[in-house]
Amino acid sequence: MRWFLLLGVIGAALATSAGLIVTRPDRSDVDFTGTSEADPAAGALVFAAAGCASCHAAPNAEGDARLILSGGRAFASDFGTFFAPNISPDPTAGIGGWSRQEFTDAVTRGVSPAGQHYYPAFPYTAYAKMTPQDLVDLFSYMQSLPASDVANRPHDVGLPFSIRRGVGVWKALYFDTGYEVTGPLTPAETRGRYLAEGLAHCAECHTPRTALGGLDRSRWLGGAPNPSGKGRIPNITPSALAWSEEDMIAYFTSGLTPDYDSAGGEMVEVIENLAQLPEADRAALASYLKKVAPVP
Repeated sequence: MRWFLLLGVIGAALATSAGLIVTRPDRSDVDFTGTSEADPAAGALVFAAAGCASCHAAPNAEGDARLILSGGRAFASDFGTFFAPNISPDPTAGIGGWSRQEFTDAVTRGVSPAGQHYYPAFPYTAYAKMTPQDLVDLFSYMQSLPASDVANRPHDVGLPFSIRRGVGVWKALYFDTGYEVTGPLTPAETRGRYLAEGLAHCAECHTPRTALGGLDRSRWLGGAPNPSGKGRIPNITPSALAWSEEDMIAYFTSGLTPDYDSAGGEMVEVIENLAQLPEADRAALASYLKKVAPVP
């Protein structure tokens, strides 16, 4: 009997140890060797492509106020409501006291300076593809923005999702830094893939999710339910989006469709962000979307 009890204790200890290893927060191993001096102007373009203000500006902020990244915007989900944090350069309420490495850990690994997992409402699984130079430039640009002392609002997430360590299990299942579109690509298609699958994180909205909230990669960009409960986010693979590349570039620039309809909902802000990029980047996005596998 004692042997069975001892084996049970040992088994429980091993299971606990394995669980702690699987769920531990991992720091980033990005190598900044060879990067150039930080360029805030280039960082502003990364900031636009990544849609940082779209999530972290105060609700209903307009114009220059959108550069005050005080957070507070609510994001409803099946797991609770998440509130965007303050990521302004304020040293207490925001990220002004962070080092570049701490910023990189957060953006590319979803790990806070205190060593806690961030919830994947923050699209770090896409940002993990960011180049070291883009990280350097983005960090420099964000440090130049206005500071805000608005305190962060706690997420409204119940058990078991409120246990941050459990996010480590989610990461083990779904944190895939590989590209979805592979094979021979032109330079434009490669740039478009980086923008779509990385910075602009298109799949976060346009790809359906599993019961645990991971991306269903078998239906990449094949459309998904709108988290707001209103309507559906469209399929943008070639089987559903028959626009020419010229049509797409025009849409990414003005928000107007070939039928003279206009972008609505969250896509309005996405268009505002894409319109700030060089036209070559919008053309690259269009060329990438033509390479995506069709999803019926």
